[in-house]
Amino acid sequence: MAEVLLEHHDSVAVITINDPDRRNALTIDLSQELADKVHQAEQKANALIITGAPPAFCAGADLTQLGSSKDEGLKKIYKGFLAVANATIPTIAAVNGAAVGAGLNLALAADLRIAGPKARFDARFLQLGIHPGGGMTWMLQRLTNPQTATAMTLFGQILDADEAVRTGLAYARAEDPLAVAKELARASAEAPAALVRTIKATMRVTDVLDDHADAVETELRPQVASIDTPEFAARLAAMKARISGQ
Repeated sequence: MAEVLLEHHDSVAVITINDPDRRNALTIDLSQELADKVHQAEQKANALIITGAPPAFCAGADLTQLGSSKDEGLKKIYKGFLAVANATIPTIAAVNGAAVGAGLNLALAADLRIAGPKARFDARFLQLGIHPGGGMTWMLQRLTNPQTATAMTLFGQILDADEAVRTGLAYARAEDPLAVAKELARASAEAPAALVRTIKATMRVTDVLDDHADAVETELRPQVASIDTPEFAARLAAMKARISGQ
């Protein structure tokens, strides 16, 4: 049975880590397979959802491999969640269970997180006696705040779904996080593919800018280019037709 499943629902791709007996722990091979599936999804889909086969989202790195890993081995384990972080299409993590260690990194790598009732966000590195890796401290502090990141990383605090939403780690809590993620993904799925990718790329640029004027200039050229597309012309004509028909 494949350890990473890829399904397409129109222009929404759903990747499921499918190793429930090991709580979807990341091995080097599984991380490579995850990275490959992300790249495949980018070729056809306008949005990508990541989830795990119950009962966990992802229990972290496989400790039998982690214990003997050096620089290159660790980078191979990072490969799957870094593919999510670097995806050119919008990404959502449907966190249906525990996201631990490298599994937390996988959730943090997505653009948005929907937390199910059994979601648990657990750094766990300190308790295992190892330093965080894969950019976890950077991602966690950017998404939450220094106190929450410190509480999770240095004081072993585990966030449930409600706390994750309260601290900004998750966008929303949902009884069925995958269903809500699919609904959220519809807007990107129904939009022009090139526009979705351009907007995501622009957001990455403007995220690190300090000046509003620089953001205006960054957005100007892609906005002009989008106005000159057949997709915009068709949508504008449809909107005018609806208005005139009212």
